[in-house]
Amino acid sequence: MAGQPLLEIHDLSKRFAQRAGREPPPWVIQDLSFTVGEGEFLTIIGPSGSGKTTLLNMIAQIDSASGGSVRFQSQIAPIADPKALNPGLSCQIGYVTQEDNLLPWRTTLRNVLFPLEVQGRLNDETRAHAQMLIRAVGLAGFEDHYPHELSGGMRKRASLIRTLVYDPPVILMDEPFGALDAQTRAQLQEDLLRLWDLGRKTIVFVTHDIAEAIALGDRTLVLTRAPARIAGEHKITIPRPRDIRGIMTHSEFGPLYQRIRAELQ
Repeated sequence: MAGQPLLEIHDLSKRFAQRAGREPPPWVIQDLSFTVGEGEFLTIIGPSGSGKTTLLNMIAQIDSASGGSVRFQSQIAPIADPKALNPGLSCQIGYVTQEDNLLPWRTTLRNVLFPLEVQGRLNDETRAHAQMLIRAVGLAGFEDHYPHELSGGMRKRASLIRTLVYDPPVILMDEPFGALDAQTRAQLQEDLLRLWDLGRKTIVFVTHDIAEAIALGDRTLVLTRAPARIAGEHKITIPRPRDIRGIMTHSEFGPLYQRIRAELQ
């Protein structure tokens, strides 16, 4: 694991509220524990319905937990009381969801700058950083385009750098490339790794794709079906920088793929 734990998930559990006259709902996640090192790129893979999105929502302080704890930089985050939740932990945790959620009335540049405006941090330096990120993902020339004028891949790039621009220490990503075609997805994976290498942010990336989990991660966790627990943990030692498009030919890829696949089944 890279560095000391920045995030510590201990005995985390979740089940949704009981409806009147019905049996208690099943546990979605139960007694789930793991840590994430500073600067680590952790991928998490699990069957559909295994609580991956629910897990990220609890870490991001969007949803409360039924038990356990989340520590960020050794401080316990308030997750038990819905009224005490602090979404994003005061901009310390960024969240890239499955939808791009771009504001349709704002241009690409103004969408990317939006978090800086909200935080009161928009100045010449942060604006220049935003322009650098726009160039880094190939959106130069599209700064004045509105979301409906962009392709799906371009919208995803804008969504990604909108989170990176305000520089949160931790970034959560919930299957951000899942709905894209294979070619666009591979390009965005390359973009993400290049951007991650610039600042080595701590990333927790949820996916249902084994190849993606291996190609991106320093380490991958495999979840069981609900209630989610850890079925396997694998350190990925394929050297960086990685050839996303040719990674399946690497000698370590096939055996690791088969081990993860067996755990998922």
